[in-house]
Amino acid sequence: MRKRLRILWGMMGGHRLRYALAVAALVLAATFMYFPPLVRMWAVDHLIGGEPIEAPAAVDRIVAAVGGQSVLSRNLWIAGLAIVSVTAVSGALTYLKGRWSAIASEAIARSLRERLYDHLQHLPCRYHDGKDTGDLVQRCSSDVETLRMFLATGVTEVGRAVILLMIGLPIMWWVHPSMTVASMVLMPPIAAYSVLFFILVRRTFKQSDEAEGRMTAVLEENLTGIRVVRAFARGEHEKRKFAEYNTDYRRRWYRVVRLFAWFWSVSDLMCMSQVACVLVYGVHLMIAGRLTAGGLFAFMSFVHMFMWPIRYMGRVLADFGKATVALDRIHEVLDQPREDGGDGEQADAPAAEGEIVVENLTFAHDSSEPVLRDVSFRVEPGQTLAVLGPSGSGKSTLVNLLLRLYDYETGSIRLDGRELAATNRKEVRRQFGAVLQEPFLYSKTVGENIRLGSSSATEEAIAEAATAACVHEAILEFDKGYDTVVGERGVTLSGGQRQRVALARAVLADPPVLILDDALSAVDTRTEAMILDALRRRHGRRTTLIIAHRLTTLMQADRILVFDDGRIVQSGTHETLVGAEGLYGRLWQVQSSLEADLRADAGAAEAASAGKDGP
Repeated sequence: MRKRLRILWGMMGGHRLRYALAVAALVLAATFMYFPPLVRMWAVDHLIGGEPIEAPAAVDRIVAAVGGQSVLSRNLWIAGLAIVSVTAVSGALTYLKGRWSAIASEAIARSLRERLYDHLQHLPCRYHDGKDTGDLVQRCSSDVETLRMFLATGVTEVGRAVILLMIGLPIMWWVHPSMTVASMVLMPPIAAYSVLFFILVRRTFKQSDEAEGRMTAVLEENLTGIRVVRAFARGEHEKRKFAEYNTDYRRRWYRVVRLFAWFWSVSDLMCMSQVACVLVYGVHLMIAGRLTAGGLFAFMSFVHMFMWPIRYMGRVLADFGKATVALDRIHEVLDQPREDGGDGEQADAPAAEGEIVVENLTFAHDSSEPVLRDVSFRVEPGQTLAVLGPSGSGKSTLVNLLLRLYDYETGSIRLDGRELAATNRKEVRRQFGAVLQEPFLYSKTVGENIRLGSSSATEEAIAEAATAACVHEAILEFDKGYDTVVGERGVTLSGGQRQRVALARAVLADPPVLILDDALSAVDTRTEAMILDALRRRHGRRTTLIIAHRLTTLMQADRILVFDDGRIVQSGTHETLVGAEGLYGRLWQVQSSLEADLRADAGAAEAASAGKDGP
């Protein structure tokens, strides 16, 4: 608990002055709140009852200034005006308290959201691989909002209850000691019950919050894959799946609601019992002549003033319990270490020439079997290296290691002689332009998506990059051209268009090394050939790494590596690998046979069509 309080205190840094002003306004407001009961007591006992005023010297001077007790007795509106004035001042101070605490809490929440967002950007891919996006979204939104609400109201409410007691008890003791004791009889049980409620609701809310996170993750996953759901007619299944998580969340939240219902009902009973104690004992003292009517009215007001804040402390403690759960979930993210190795060589190092040397590279995800096993190869500056292999052979993992999305521990990868593991990540990624298997486009215009490669690019440069990617003509056919807004993840574009827009983005960055990770799988062979030819003309002899399954894509590469089960099983040019025994030759025979069959079928169909159209 102390750790959480220290974290909360640290989060309030830079805003503690506003909280101090809010507390100061709260102290004054609480002090003024005790004046109306005292004025009513003096009005009943002295102005209406006619008893001589026995008050501090300051009050005697005020009474004398307005003409004495007789004048006040004939003009009771003065007492009413005093009550209204003091209440108005207390209300104004309460407004300032709420305003200052709200400004501080909103600023803290904003800073925390930005801190979370920035931290998530720098967490390693291993962390994101094991986390649900929906759960992370909830931590950045719902959990931050829970914490904000507590900082806006809970912190000051705790101070309000404490200040009302600290100010009220001396005043009450001065008015009547035994009535003060009677007014506090049930306060310890009420406070103990509030603490018990805090313990129970914190555990229950944690379970509810986690259930909400799971439900949010299912919703986010379903919306992201809505086209797959529709394509496979999985709507009913997804509805049942969501209903299960929704029911679980409702069941766990119902427990929280039930705890609140028990708390408010039992605490209401205890508070009303406390009021009854004050009333019964006060009437007894009045009958015995030991308490005035005004004194009873005053104590009835006093007990309501500090009893309800203490009773409300249960709600504050519940909010604190929810806030601590949210704080734990937030700091579970913030406590995750960022990507290491980010403080290597500076990001302003000169552009690489493109030499890549991989030696004895072995890599495994966590404690699983190695995905890459003792891989070694060399790419000279300006060469085009092609990588081929069945799914799961380690091709994409190699790309992830080159981009330092994952870090290797065994072996070596050097770019122009610099070890990647000891080089600044931004510098590494500045040297590579990558088009990955699943290109991601933002819900922005086509031009804005391409400009991500270079924020300072001109319209002409964007058009040139799109032309190199063979997507310029397609973009011009859109209603608004480059100003056409694509849907989320670029869903309004075809698969081939998405790949080519992503390729244009990488081309615009003009990196020393270009990586195409199965980036042309959705385009036809003719367009693919045009793209590769345009890239060769635009980039000259820049280093290029191509991963593909179509052998026609790899034929012009300077060197081809064939991967199988994480190892390089063949290496050479297209001409040498076609004539050799091995996986490449078998794949070439299969793909050539399929293409020959397709051409034969197409020729037969054309001949049949020509026969029907003939005389």
